[in-house]
Amino acid sequence: MRTLVVDDEKNIRRTMAMALESMDHEVVSVGSGAEALKELRGASYDVVFLDLKLHQENGLDFLEEILRVAPQAAIVIVTAFASIETAVEAMRRGAFDYLPKPCTPDQVRQLLGRIERTRRLENRVVELESQLSAESPDIDLTTESPKMEAVLNVAFKAANSDATVLLLGESGTGKTVLARGMHARSPRKASAFVTVSCPSLSRELLESDLFGHIKGAFTGALVETQGKVAAADGGTLFLDEIGDLPLDIQSKLLRLLQEREYERVGEARPRKANVRVISATNRDLQEAIRDGRFREDLYYRLNVISVRLPPLRERLQDLERIANRYLEFFGHHAGKTFSGFSAEAIAAMKSYNWPGNLRELRNLIERAVILGSGNQVGETDLAEILQAPSEYRVGGNISLEELENEHMRRVIANTRTIDEAAVILGVDPATLYRRKKRL
Repeated sequence: MRTLVVDDEKNIRRTMAMALESMDHEVVSVGSGAEALKELRGASYDVVFLDLKLHQENGLDFLEEILRVAPQAAIVIVTAFASIETAVEAMRRGAFDYLPKPCTPDQVRQLLGRIERTRRLENRVVELESQLSAESPDIDLTTESPKMEAVLNVAFKAANSDATVLLLGESGTGKTVLARGMHARSPRKASAFVTVSCPSLSRELLESDLFGHIKGAFTGALVETQGKVAAADGGTLFLDEIGDLPLDIQSKLLRLLQEREYERVGEARPRKANVRVISATNRDLQEAIRDGRFREDLYYRLNVISVRLPPLRERLQDLERIANRYLEFFGHHAGKTFSGFSAEAIAAMKSYNWPGNLRELRNLIERAVILGSGNQVGETDLAEILQAPSEYRVGGNISLEELENEHMRRVIANTRTIDEAAVILGVDPATLYRRKKRL
């Protein structure tokens, strides 16, 4: 790792440099906070060893400056025993850890090992998230639909800028796929694409997941975390279901967009952010603004460019191609080979309304692959989902409540979890769970 030693004592600098070089780390040593800031502005460092007492200078002041200039660096406070309380305060302000002064090579080695393990875990999380998203048939952004072609034209033009983009549309229309496609076509494509699912966590955990927290910020915060904003540094931050973001976090997101800075939970020092923000929702944000559930100023910040994805029923030109891609994908994973769909199956799919859009189509094909026994998917393999009894068809002799209940039953039957069904239906999982008991 590339390390910077900041200490006003020449002997300490020399000893630390020798120890670090013996561990195969690249070392630069400076004697003041001003020199450290100059060095950090000109080069990238993984670790900074910072003495709290630099002549008449206060190391805590330079700690905040260093974290602004080099937010990716792990700051290690080097302190005399008498100033341990100050070192703990420094950790609350963002330092990774502290070392007593004088320290032994073993102490330095162990601390650097912890830093390396923490960085590997953080990078692995981002890598796994990217892999999970990439291992999917939902990657083809070609279309034969005029409506979808117009959407892609706007989205791909917007991809070349850093403007915030708001993706609108029903659940399951492919907003996440489009966001990833925009990132892949942007100048930030070499950096991370990081997703935050706004309705998936409690308010407290969501704030920590988004902005990170320091050690001791709340009960159970045993180690500091960098948060998704930091993980997306240089890349794209995708805020899924932004309409479910709690109001108090909306104000912090607004600050991120306006000032390009944020604070970790438990920390009173601002950090700089270098991310491009794309958000998505299936909700009516204008209605949410009128109801006091969404900030109008945040809406305008998010809505610099808006793109509304058409539902699957309005882009049936793409249905057969997408269905075949799903069939090939799930067939491969199941160790089965399919020649395709029968003409009757294609006709049945094209006559269906697809309330769950691409997500519902994907689930349907996956189910047909698992339960099917032939080499072709026929209408009978899809009948349970696509062929509702006539009394449940739109326009039939049925009340709105009965139609809604039947639709809920079918979506629940065609998904693996209540959470997945809730996303398709556009309702809260707890609400759907209560409704399910009455179905």
